[in-house]
Amino acid sequence: MWFLKKLCTSNARLEGKTVVITGASSGIGKETARDFYGRGARVILACINMEEANEAVKDIKSNPPFRIKKDEYQNGAGELAIYFLNLCSLKSVKDCAKNLLMKEAAIHILVNNAGVVAISYEKTEDGIETTFQTNHLGHFLLTLLLLPKMQSSSPGCRIVNISSIGHIFGDIDFDDINLEKSYGPLKSYFQSKLANILFTRELARRLNKANVHGINVYSLHPGVMPTKVTRHASSTIFPGGSYAYKFVLWVLPWAFKTVEEGAQTTIYCSIDEKTANETGLYYSDCNIVNPRRKVTNDEYAKNLWDVSCKLLNLEPEENFTKFLQTVSRQI
Repeated sequence: MWFLKKLCTSNARLEGKTVVITGASSGIGKETARDFYGRGARVILACINMEEANEAVKDIKSNPPFRIKKDEYQNGAGELAIYFLNLCSLKSVKDCAKNLLMKEAAIHILVNNAGVVAISYEKTEDGIETTFQTNHLGHFLLTLLLLPKMQSSSPGCRIVNISSIGHIFGDIDFDDINLEKSYGPLKSYFQSKLANILFTRELARRLNKANVHGINVYSLHPGVMPTKVTRHASSTIFPGGSYAYKFVLWVLPWAFKTVEEGAQTTIYCSIDEKTANETGLYYSDCNIVNPRRKVTNDEYAKNLWDVSCKLLNLEPEENFTKFLQTVSRQI
């Protein structure tokens, strides 16, 4: 349906801007990278699979988004670079951040896009449930490590966290954050997507309290679309789950978005002039929407922040400047 597929209409150019996108070798991340590259940005694909990332770079360079003609696209294109990032390893997150801080003169936009859904229960090398670390904690740490660079690159910097409408089914189990007692593949996903929105809200609050201006934070639901994130459904949710998803996609195509359509709200939050003075909010279909009521609970968001810090062996210092200095010492 047309009203489910609103597009970012901004003609903003991104020459001189550097963008970091996690999980940009496929899906929404790749389409976001394609759009930003066409606007003249230096786009960094932070990915775990280098072969896929290199293929993505070739594809992005050869195929423009639907809004641009090929000759205009190539004439106005920016740069593409690849950095290795494995969100399941906090050491990899730190190494990636260190490389970015050393090699990049500035970072203006960070899109925390990478994610997993409906995977079997396992823990990372850091002893943290994989979905929670991939979808939330790894991005939490990466964002904190890159914030000083973004401060020096401001104003006009933005952090965009890809969440999901699935957050409405989520809850944060502070007593069992790894879900060792009650794991479910969708339960873990919904918890992590709720965490994305709570992190956005709390980070915006702390930046404001510390009088750090020029960095806005956004979270969003991109829409439902056929991407790789459903590939585990048959083995973790119910037998044939992946095929059932594809069948629904075939029967009800109007209810789904293409991947390029799914990237539009990410692009909107990252560059649109109308969002330049907004922060800490949640978006869907290029509009502000109200998330689940629990998200507006400041204490709930603070508790997640504190638990996230504890998992990273950080003291949740209220003085945000001192806190970032402590985080930076980790690398």
